[in-house]
Amino acid sequence: MGADTIDKVLMTGNEAMAEAGIRAGCRAYFGYPITPQNELLEYMSAHMPQAGGAFIQAESEIAAINMCYGASAAGVRTMTSSSSPGISLKMEGISYIAGADLPCVIVNVVRGGPGLGNIAPAQGDYFQATKGGGHGDYRMIVLGPSTIPEATEHVMLAFELADKYRGPVMILADGMLGQMMEPVVLPKPVDPATLPAKPWALTGAKGREPNIVTSFYLDPEELNMMDVKRESRYRQIEEQEVRYEEHETADATVVIAAYGSVARIARTVVKMARGEGIKLGLLRPISLWPFPYAPLRAIADRVDAILTVEMNAGQMVEDVRLAVAERAQTPFYGVLGGLVPTPKDILREVKRYAG
Repeated sequence: MGADTIDKVLMTGNEAMAEAGIRAGCRAYFGYPITPQNELLEYMSAHMPQAGGAFIQAESEIAAINMCYGASAAGVRTMTSSSSPGISLKMEGISYIAGADLPCVIVNVVRGGPGLGNIAPAQGDYFQATKGGGHGDYRMIVLGPSTIPEATEHVMLAFELADKYRGPVMILADGMLGQMMEPVVLPKPVDPATLPAKPWALTGAKGREPNIVTSFYLDPEELNMMDVKRESRYRQIEEQEVRYEEHETADATVVIAAYGSVARIARTVVKMARGEGIKLGLLRPISLWPFPYAPLRAIADRVDAILTVEMNAGQMVEDVRLAVAERAQTPFYGVLGGLVPTPKDILREVKRYAG
């Protein structure tokens, strides 16, 4: 793919997210194969050297995430990707990256679980991503794209947010989004001259005091000070980086809450329901953390029910119920094992609460 190409092209989600990473200025990618995200790694192996960057297939997921730590500490835009079990192995390193205040972009193309599960699409990693799957007090911004064009936009955005707030940012996709193909208008590559300065990076200390990048603080008072500063940054993220989309909610009596691939199915359900005279709407969280609590709370004051639909046993529904706080009914419908709900399945559930 030419660096200056901006024509519409047909790509899988994995390939598009890889190309977006390169165009966002990523020059260090470290990964390890696991289905259903292998195309992302394969694309990076072919195209990252052409962009003047480094590609390494590490000996393990643990090695890959720690390589990200090192490259990011040197000031390079850094990215890794994996699928559910692989992300679990990366969690210790993600906590280290957060604790060292290092920017990094992580793509999770979620598969069915728990355990090895299968390679079908699922949303069972929501808790892990949004509640901090690693140890200690940290958060990371989590974006949930529902289309391949949006996934490319999210990768570009993720690098901006990672640099702005000096922390890891995760793209929470799924096997369906990674494997399917859609037309994509690829974004223009960023100009390296416009990337933010990183005076904290380990680039050599000639003419200045040496930098230290670490998450290790033996003195409890010093660690407390660093954690408090980081928590203040998280509060800023909660104030400024909430993203969501409303569809047909103005007159709705029932609203579906869904993210990612399920949300695109839910848009079809809204059309079907309205064709039958049911006033159905959709609220789609785009930032899964920070979560759009306030918009959901506002909707709850004027509807009968908010039906959460997920490809899991019920995870985002806990955030929905926290937002709604019994202002409306908050039923849940989920499918497990890598199954994908059909529009008819969801419409059947909607009808239980409409009218």
